[in-house]
Amino acid sequence: MYVTNHIVTHLPSRRVRLTFYRRALGFEIGSGSYIFMGARFDSRHGFRMGRNSIVNENCRLDNRGGLAIGDNVSISAGTVILTADHDIQSATFEGRNRPVEIADYVFVGTRATILPGVRIGRGAVVGACSLVTRDVAEYDVVAGVPAKTIGRRDSKLDYRIAYGRWLH
Repeated sequence: MYVTNHIVTHLPSRRVRLTFYRRALGFEIGSGSYIFMGARFDSRHGFRMGRNSIVNENCRLDNRGGLAIGDNVSISAGTVILTADHDIQSATFEGRNRPVEIADYVFVGTRATILPGVRIGRGAVVGACSLVTRDVAEYDVVAGVPAKTIGRRDSKLDYRIAYGRWLH
């Protein structure tokens, strides 16, 4: 992953990066989606991203346990998504992998952290700098440390994310 995280992620060509991610790492990335410069991955494989979704710059995407991102999802800059951790109750501090799923039309604010095994439902919003430790229901707006429901989002969502930038 050295080449991916220290060279490829800094190439100022979206097409070159996406081609590398798809062919060399086996990632499934839908049409119209962007992964901006500085995004880092923990593993080959185990990454799926739908159509018209965005991963902004400097995100850490731990895909060891499997990471699925839906259509029209916006992941803001500096977000950390973890799929692996250690069982602190294990005598051997055993490592474990648990997938993260982010459904369609989700918006994740800047510098949020999503922990292993979490599912974020369709249309949900995660506030900036929030720590998501549990599943988030469809259309819920969550924020805080740990993230708690603070509101609801309108369920009539019908937009297409398309704000890729030339050098990202």
